[in-house]
Amino acid sequence: MTKQFDLIVLGAGSAGLTVAQRAARHGARVALIDPGLMGGTCVNLGCVPKKAMWFAAQLAQAQVLAVDYGFDLAPGRLDWQRFRQLRDRYIEGIRQRYDRRLREVGVQVIGEAARFVAADTVETAQGTCCRAPQVVIATGASPRRLELPGFGLGMVSDDMFSLDAAPRRIAIVGGGYIATEFACLLRSLGAEVELLIRERLLDTFDAEMAQALCERMQAQGIRVARADVRGVRGAPGALLLDDATGAVHGRYDALLWAVGRVPNTRSLGLEEIGVALDPGGHVRVDAWQNTTVPGIAALGDVTARKALTPVAVAAGYALAERLFGGKADARFDYELVPSVVFAEPPLGMVGLGEAEARERHGDAVRVYTRRFTPLQLAVAGHAAPSLMKLVCHGDDDRVLGIHVLGPGADEMLQGFAVALRKGLTRHELRAAVAIHPTSAEELLLPR
Repeated sequence: MTKQFDLIVLGAGSAGLTVAQRAARHGARVALIDPGLMGGTCVNLGCVPKKAMWFAAQLAQAQVLAVDYGFDLAPGRLDWQRFRQLRDRYIEGIRQRYDRRLREVGVQVIGEAARFVAADTVETAQGTCCRAPQVVIATGASPRRLELPGFGLGMVSDDMFSLDAAPRRIAIVGGGYIATEFACLLRSLGAEVELLIRERLLDTFDAEMAQALCERMQAQGIRVARADVRGVRGAPGALLLDDATGAVHGRYDALLWAVGRVPNTRSLGLEEIGVALDPGGHVRVDAWQNTTVPGIAALGDVTARKALTPVAVAAGYALAERLFGGKADARFDYELVPSVVFAEPPLGMVGLGEAEARERHGDAVRVYTRRFTPLQLAVAGHAAPSLMKLVCHGDDDRVLGIHVLGPGADEMLQGFAVALRKGLTRHELRAAVAIHPTSAEELLLPR
């Protein structure tokens, strides 16, 4: 027997949960199908547990700073068992809240894998068929695995949340968000870290800001080297990495592969029904999240859009409003999306980097920077400069991009991102009254 719905959502991550709940609140009969844990990658193997580890790393550093301030204490090591219990209990609470909200709005949750058998019909692993005039693909992405000798001797990001101690010596291969964040937090928690990158750190961020972060990481004892790793040999505790140049890196106790993520599209039967994929396996979508097949939309990391949880949530909300809320023009605007790398220190950005701005606007671009040491660190005699950068354009110095490297960047950038969407100019920043003494006030002052 085939079950009938108004909407079928494949994937219970941030995007899928949002569109399912919002559509149900508009009265739609919704099926949410996912064989995994409620909340997807962000809740279970991504943003939330990673940020918890980052907080632990921040507290480790705060102990050292407290000693430099004059407190009579000996910095202690993290009790990983207790930390994991606290983290996992918190995450379980999130899943329980999702379950409760889905029940409240009447979403039917099916905890199985499913694949398309027609454009409007999916079949679950247990043979149940579900049909709806609208289907949303929100199956997310998974860590990329490479066909390299010895790849399995290393971990991927999913495995990091099962650690019961910081590795003594770890190599991290990659230069993106995941590699950078784990390099910093593991170093703060006592590991010796070597980061192996092909080109440069964080190639989607402004080059000057990424280089400044790289220098800060090196000052903390993280070794950063350029390498094209082609294989791994040895055993945990004595791992060796072979480079394309013939160089050998190591020995390491552990290895993390942070070489990107791949969309979860292979097992969905998309080719058979005509849903187009890009060369990387992402579902192709237009500005309205529509795929190449009428009645099928796609959201989140399964597409090639920005792989950020708030983006997935906002796009899911807009799609539900368009399909079931009577708002025919509702769609998410992917411009001016703020983003933060939870490194040490954090690096945040919204808008254009300097190079991209110059490509678009040429010599009309002006750049203003501000370097300073935050008061909290300066009092203790720490030379750890923060860097702020405004990328502006035109006679009115309209702000095209805001970039912040330093403690508190993750919290202070949100309000400035709102202002940027409203057409912020440098004159308006200069005219604003600062909150003193803070790091955020420095964004009003770059020259």
